[in-house]
Amino acid sequence: MNATRQYQIEVTNRQQQFAVPEGELLLHAMEKTCLQVIQVGCRGGGCGMCKIRVLQGSFRAKRMSKAHITEQDAEAGYVLACRVYPESDLVIESDHFNDLSI
Repeated sequence: MNATRQYQIEVTNRQQQFAVPEGELLLHAMEKTCLQVIQVGCRGGGCGMCKIRVLQGSFRAKRMSKAHITEQDAEAGYVLACRVYPESDLVIESDHFNDLSI
C-alpha cells in the first residue's frame, strides 16, 4: 500500500486546518476541502487574491508576479497560495490581499 504523504496547514488567523497531499498546490487542496480560509481569484498567480504569509514550515513555489509578491514580501514570508507546494506542515496567515508592499 503506497500512501501519499499529507501536510497539515494551520491557518492561524482563521483557527482552521486542512491537509495538502504531497505534490499538490496549497490553494487547490484547500478548495477540495470546501473550506474558504484563503481568498480565491484567478488560480494562476496573476491577481494576487490568494496572498498568504508562511509563518512556519518549508515549501517550494512556482514563479510569482513581482507586482503581487515583491522581494521584500518574499523575505517576510509572503507567497501566493496558488503557486505553493508544501514540503512540510505549514503555519500560515491568510487575508493579505489588501496588504500594501512597503
